Amino acid sequence: MLIAMAGLPGTGKSTIAGHIGARLGAAVVSVDPIEAAILTAGIDSDQPTGLAAYLVAETLAESVLSAGHSIVVDAVNAVEPAREQWVGLAARQGVELRFVEVMCSDGALHLKRLAARAAKLPHLAEPNRHAVEQSLEDYSAWHGQSAAAPRLRLDTSHSVESNVEAALAFLTG
Repeated sequence: MLIAMAGLPGTGKSTIAGHIGARLGAAVVSVDPIEAAILTAGIDSDQPTGLAAYLVAETLAESVLSAGHSIVVDAVNAVEPAREQWVGLAARQGVELRFVEVMCSDGALHLKRLAARAAKLPHLAEPNRHAVEQSLEDYSAWHGQSAAAPRLRLDTSHSVESNVEAALAFLTG
């Protein structure tokens, strides 16, 4: 199975992705560390490093799926072309695709989480309030529910445990 996370920075995607991967025995690949590695390699930040990171994540995911394992892709997936990338990969590999969209309905909590994040990845700035507001402006609305790529929407103003349980029920049910 290919599980594609989606949602704004700081909503809790990586936390939930890690729990899902651990509980399902699935690999987890995250776009942020890949982009940080690209920048660490000396590629200028004015280059399309985000796109490159998505393409590397897709290549890694394809390799894992080809070996017969499930994978969780941890990425913002803010726009339709990014989401379609995973639809295409699932079709090529003949695997089930599920999207798990993560949001935080509590704006103050979301900002608190952003402020608490420590810079964990070299060369990759942690998103701040302005960056998240910019991301929100660029975040494309989801259009309907696709039988080929069902989507669950989680609100991380609720507990991690309840969100992980809801995600697992969605993914295994």
